[in-house]
Amino acid sequence: MSKNIALIGSGIFAKEEHLPAIRATPSLALKAIYSRSLASAQGLASDDAAVDLYSEDQEGRTYEELLKRDDIVGVVIALPILVQPEYIKKALSAGKHVLAEKPIAKDIATATELVSWYRGHASGVTLGIAENFRFLDSFLYAASQISTLGRVLGSRTRMHALVSPGAKYYETAWRKKPEYQGGFLLDGGVHFVAATRLMLAGGNVKVVKTSAFTTQLREHLPPVDTVDATLQMSNGASGTISISFGTTFSGSEYAVACEKGTVTVSKGKVTTKRDGKEEVKDFPDEGNGVKQEIVAWAKELGEGKTDERQSPEEALRDLEILEAMLKSGEQAGAPVELKL
Repeated sequence: MSKNIALIGSGIFAKEEHLPAIRATPSLALKAIYSRSLASAQGLASDDAAVDLYSEDQEGRTYEELLKRDDIVGVVIALPILVQPEYIKKALSAGKHVLAEKPIAKDIATATELVSWYRGHASGVTLGIAENFRFLDSFLYAASQISTLGRVLGSRTRMHALVSPGAKYYETAWRKKPEYQGGFLLDGGVHFVAATRLMLAGGNVKVVKTSAFTTQLREHLPPVDTVDATLQMSNGASGTISISFGTTFSGSEYAVACEKGTVTVSKGKVTTKRDGKEEVKDFPDEGNGVKQEIVAWAKELGEGKTDERQSPEEALRDLEILEAMLKSGEQAGAPVELKL
């Protein structure tokens, strides 16, 4: 029997990714959509009469009213970074299971308080944080390959792009004038940190310290749009991570060097070099991982547990590294130790 859920938010990602993923999951039934305005909720619903619409400009149809419905067991929340923790708490307090978009919060202090509140106050319901990169088969396969190649010797992560005025995500008001650290580096950067952590975990290592430089290359991308960092790992090896949304460089690459070879991920392709031989494996149908993460959430929905890849603690660790790089950048590259 399908589990009834609601989608909270009607932005680009909710429309292009969450809504199709929910509808493609047989075990889920979308019963309601909430947005700040009825017009935006209607734009997402596309005249689907089976979906009830809630918004702040309708009397008796607010978010709080939606949460009173006994037939809805869970909500998928895709709202601006600054307001998500409040909506998460309200849903959990109302007895609804939650899958909320990354990042978990605007900073470690807010995120830590949220996780502490969840672990101490929410009873019988679960909180998952959606990080679709953790569900990409290419990165999962890469981690499994790394696990067979001996001690990790180093790593490099590179993700470069240019977000120009007029781009769909840039024209989102809360992203255009961010009231949180890092701007696009926070919003998008946690993805690349998550992928890096996943690959390094294949070699049983984690990041323990970082030193970084940050800058704002483009006037329209405040407060900073570029970070270049050195990572120190738990086994003493080091790596690098370079993320920019303001450069004319383009493309991405994730690579880990081990005693017996290297593993590189780029555009859904994993290249493993071992004993002088190169093996390439393509993942043409993996998409961006959103459908896989919705399926994983649906599988655990109502069972009192969360897929470990969606645990708030995992999201907290992604945010910790990203925030540490930003703080190091603010301190002219001074090393910042990680605690989680």
